[in-house]
Amino acid sequence: MVFGFLFLWLQQSKALSSDTLLGVLAHVALALGIIVISFNKIKIDLHAILFGDILTVSSNDIWGMYIGVFFAIILILFNWSSLLLVTVDEDLAKAEGINPLYMNLLLTSVLTIVVALSLQIIGLLLITAMLIIPAATARRLVNSPGIMVVISTLIGIFSVIIGIYISVETDIPSGPSIVVVSAVLFFLSHFFGKFLKKE
Repeated sequence: MVFGFLFLWLQQSKALSSDTLLGVLAHVALALGIIVISFNKIKIDLHAILFGDILTVSSNDIWGMYIGVFFAIILILFNWSSLLLVTVDEDLAKAEGINPLYMNLLLTSVLTIVVALSLQIIGLLLITAMLIIPAATARRLVNSPGIMVVISTLIGIFSVIIGIYISVETDIPSGPSIVVVSAVLFFLSHFFGKFLKKE
């Protein structure tokens, strides 16, 4: 959360591009996280943290995911039009009386919740892929932002279910399995997206 707010603060200065800031802060956060873990006296499976391990997820973790997802959905639903307007055009959002900084803080908070909840299943190194690939896949198939959110969510759910099944059956880490399934769907959408546009 701290790094998310730091990203927004640095973004306001516009001294560096968002991609550069995100790359720098993400890797610094990862490095500091590993250093903190190394000082912990309790033995922690670093491989599971970096790449995900479904076996580390307890029933309490699942209930925590339910609660976190519920709050994330509520926050997005109640602020959907404002978030969309800020994403499309910040100047237009300001003209409509919307505070872009507040909306960006809200979005950062929601993303933080999602990342924290997904960490054990997807892993720290692969969580970014699951934030990007389902949305990119849906973008190839639909043009409406609202439908895109629904389709990308369904793609993410399907990728997790199939990825975990493959992980259990083949005894491989769950995170990479989920990302590979998501990537396969992305390439399929690329093919069918072109086909649909030809039609």
